[in-house]
Amino acid sequence: MKILNKFYPHALAILGFVLISLIYFYPVLQGKQIYQSDIAQYTGMAKEQNDFRASNHVEPYWTNSAFGGMPTYQLGAKYPHDYIGKIDSALRFLPRPADYLFLYFLGFYGLLLVLKVDPLKAFFGALAFGFSTYLIIILGVGHNAKAHAIGYMPLVIAGFIVVFQKKYIWGGLLAMFAVALEINANHFQMTYYLLIFLLLLSGYFTFQAIKEKEYKSLLTSFGILAIAGILAIGANATNILATSEYADFSTRGKSDLTYNPDGTKIIGNSALSRDYITEYSYGIAESFNLIAPRLFGGSNSEALGKDSKMYEFMTGQGVPEAQVNDFVSAMPTYWGDQPIVAAPAYIGIVVFFLAIMALFIDNRKVKYAFLSGAIVALMLSWGKNFPVLTNFFIDNVPMYNKFRAVSSIQVILELCFPVLAIMGLQSFFKLDKEAQFKALWQSAAVGFGLILVLFLCKSMFSFTGGNDSYYRESYGPGFVDALKDDRMSLYAADLLRSGFFILLASGVFWLFIKNKLAQNTAIILVGLLMIFDLFFVDKKYVSTKDFVSAREVEVPFQEKPADTQILQDTTHYRVFEVSGNLSSARASYFHKSIGGYSAVKPRRMQQLFDYQIAKNNIEILNMLNVKYLIQTDKEGKEIPVQNPGANGNAWFVSQVKSVNSADDEMKALGKLNTMNVAVINTKDFDSKDKAFAKDSSATIKLDLCKPNHLKYTSNNANKGLAVFSEIYYKNGWNAFVDGKAVDYFRADYTLRALEIPAGKHTIEFKFEPQVIKTGSTIVLFSSIGMLLLLIGGVYMERKKSLNPKH
Repeated sequence: MKILNKFYPHALAILGFVLISLIYFYPVLQGKQIYQSDIAQYTGMAKEQNDFRASNHVEPYWTNSAFGGMPTYQLGAKYPHDYIGKIDSALRFLPRPADYLFLYFLGFYGLLLVLKVDPLKAFFGALAFGFSTYLIIILGVGHNAKAHAIGYMPLVIAGFIVVFQKKYIWGGLLAMFAVALEINANHFQMTYYLLIFLLLLSGYFTFQAIKEKEYKSLLTSFGILAIAGILAIGANATNILATSEYADFSTRGKSDLTYNPDGTKIIGNSALSRDYITEYSYGIAESFNLIAPRLFGGSNSEALGKDSKMYEFMTGQGVPEAQVNDFVSAMPTYWGDQPIVAAPAYIGIVVFFLAIMALFIDNRKVKYAFLSGAIVALMLSWGKNFPVLTNFFIDNVPMYNKFRAVSSIQVILELCFPVLAIMGLQSFFKLDKEAQFKALWQSAAVGFGLILVLFLCKSMFSFTGGNDSYYRESYGPGFVDALKDDRMSLYAADLLRSGFFILLASGVFWLFIKNKLAQNTAIILVGLLMIFDLFFVDKKYVSTKDFVSAREVEVPFQEKPADTQILQDTTHYRVFEVSGNLSSARASYFHKSIGGYSAVKPRRMQQLFDYQIAKNNIEILNMLNVKYLIQTDKEGKEIPVQNPGANGNAWFVSQVKSVNSADDEMKALGKLNTMNVAVINTKDFDSKDKAFAKDSSATIKLDLCKPNHLKYTSNNANKGLAVFSEIYYKNGWNAFVDGKAVDYFRADYTLRALEIPAGKHTIEFKFEPQVIKTGSTIVLFSSIGMLLLLIGGVYMERKKSLNPKH
């Protein structure tokens, strides 16, 4: 009975999380799915892989349908012995995206329990974290891996805290499995940001231990965490090793080129340019969006009503009412520093109010670790708007320059503030009435004071967006004036809204102090205020309108007449969708495309586009075997255009042009007959013969074409140099001539080349990545180690509970 009494509140909380997740995304109960733009692109990229897996029941680990060819390591490849993935699947048993929302709730609830918060307050705290606007928005646009990684962050933090609390067995086990699940989520940028916070948190506990001269317990804690971390990493070794191996091949790797497409010199040695890393930088003043959602206009597609100035302006111009209603439903009211914003990153004014209260009254010093995490995350999110700190991190902090969209580090802030808020809520009810009243007026004074200051500062802002000059030219000055008026209205309205919620929360606390409300009633009312505050903002940006039939999600792209016409050609070739500029996966869904959609696209393919294809160098399309281009005519209709100069799947060249740098290699492609001449960088590969006797009757024919296995037949009277229209990737592709392994090398900056003896031969390329075999072995042994530690840990804890004196 005691056990039931102990666990039933947690069971009720978990059941509540399940129900709320399903209710919030209730269309999933009707069989519908949320349409996520990024996931639609992923579906296009991964179709060949998924089809191959379904028909062959093995992983290809390579796709030819995106960027001319790339590993599938970041496209949902499945690895052997992924037992952590099975645990993750069990935790995410709800239909998507309710599964991620449930994960938010569950992980944060666990963290608050570790911080000794009672179940009722922890329940509302978990909801406040899960409904933080940014966390809901990323579900709407399809940043699933990001949401996945964020969901496990609180449990990782909880594990660390328990270990530092000297509960080594349970803490170590929790940290080990939480870190393993976090890494398994496969969003290394979010995990990297979590690591920054864990360093701050560890610094706090280290300081406390040194202060108390508890050196032994400190070393024990770090030892336990080190073992947990090693095993967690080992349990994900295949993915980590494969991703690390591919990273240098992707746009996250350092370029070998020293000049930009426009001929200017590349400055700095960062893999990604400083401008690219900091393109999405949060404005310093824009940070107040955290407490008033539409202070800077909300989003690039904000819904305005009939009472807006834009509605008044459009109707005054004689535009029909139906058109006006449609027009004002998606207005570019956002005027902050970022290029595109789907919604503001709003943490909730009630959450902020309670967090301020925690800073006044909570006696636990760990609050400063969470406060420092929030402050560091906020300053780093400013990016180029705070160059001193940002440039230091880019230049000096390992791997920081591998990630873009620095504004997304605010997820740490969005985790820290709800923790502080619940600490404040918990501490308030432990005070006497006089201290409670003091805490209330102090917190309210800060909240109302900040809102008043922002009201007074309104005249200091221009309310001018980055695209307003375009709108002025396209729609006239009256349009921009109406837009600015609406921005000012949103600014004032949301400040009033925030002030109103502070007033309501303060009223609940005041009634409790005056003995007008019972404690649990007050907690529930404040909790509901936290949730409703966030809920109503969330629903503006992710709602039932975003759900569609399952068919529309599973088949996001419809075959167009241009696709139908191209697909009549049953030979092996590539397609270039011109309007996509290598940034759309639509063509990848139907064809073998040189485009795609990925944050880690192959670097050399992107460079071929930037330096050559974008400058209309048709020879690059020829060597990539682009037989069809999908273009748009004057009427906006997509038409297929055949490229008669495509080189085919493989060909013999008569001459080699040797260069000794990547720069020269790229420049040589600018004036090259790729059918007859191959460019080889002798800095990377041994010098080859300058000329080959090219027999006019020589042939090389593709007989078998699978993502991971290509087979050719060659017939040449002389020894020849063959160039294959396949992407060179040394880590896994093995070449064979008549079954015997041979060396091959890179030609024309991106392709494979191979010397073939005279006569008739069978040439094969097989993708056999050693990294998968090595990683899988490490995963197996690490998983066994985790299981043994789990069994041992449970046994030792049970033994302690049965023999408490020992």
